[in-house]
Amino acid sequence: MPTLAEPRVRRELPEVEKSIRFIGVSDLAADINPVAGEISRAARGSRLPIFYLGRQPYRPVWELQRQLHAWRVAGEIPDVVLLLEHEPVYTLGKHADERHLLSSRPADAEVVATDRGGDVTYHGPGQLVGYPIINLSRRDPFGRDHRPSVTWYVRGLEEVIIRTLAAFGLTAARIAGLPGVWVGQRKVAALGVRLARWTTMHGFAINVGVPRRYFEGMVPCGIPDYGVANLNDCLPGPVSVQEVARRLAPWLRGFLARRDCQINYWR
Repeated sequence: MPTLAEPRVRRELPEVEKSIRFIGVSDLAADINPVAGEISRAARGSRLPIFYLGRQPYRPVWELQRQLHAWRVAGEIPDVVLLLEHEPVYTLGKHADERHLLSSRPADAEVVATDRGGDVTYHGPGQLVGYPIINLSRRDPFGRDHRPSVTWYVRGLEEVIIRTLAAFGLTAARIAGLPGVWVGQRKVAALGVRLARWTTMHGFAINVGVPRRYFEGMVPCGIPDYGVANLNDCLPGPVSVQEVARRLAPWLRGFLARRDCQINYWR
């Protein structure tokens, strides 16, 4: 199991203003280039820059991932993490069974076939999505201690999410043979990744407060015998997607062996 460094933060939520830098952004759907360029410039000043993009449509963010991936493979930028919410969309992995996307699904959700692993999943408002662009090669010039192993990487992301949920007082776990993070028999976080030249794309999604009608429009991840839960279903009071992002960031830093971690919020 991957080892995570203990975050050097207080147990209570730190002051937002101390960890967030606000950056203006143009319409991502219209043109990814200004955003990609700004991320590239900002990334050079941090060991693990984390960018919160707000609510965005799926396809432009996928294209943004491709651009950042190419720069990461070329060694032009360090590792980068994108956090965001999507507009409603069902995505299908490379080997997904289309029968798991139901005709009863809400009509306002787009459907996109992707190049990630996994089956059918949903992204939308009320869900924290994370796209780490990480070079797992031992030969990485930035000198990180990663392993060229898909299993190591996926189990590490699961552990990051498990410990993040523990910060809210929630006990989560893995289920043998089923990727993701579970509370009892209900999945609260899904994972689906792609690696090319040992550099990652796609990532994870944590359900915070997703309307249940979107879950009912699919067989989540192609697993019919288990349910899906929101984080807010399991807590005594609601939390926001951004609050989950802030709790998650120190654990991502711990897993990725960084000494600093700044979240940059686009507005």
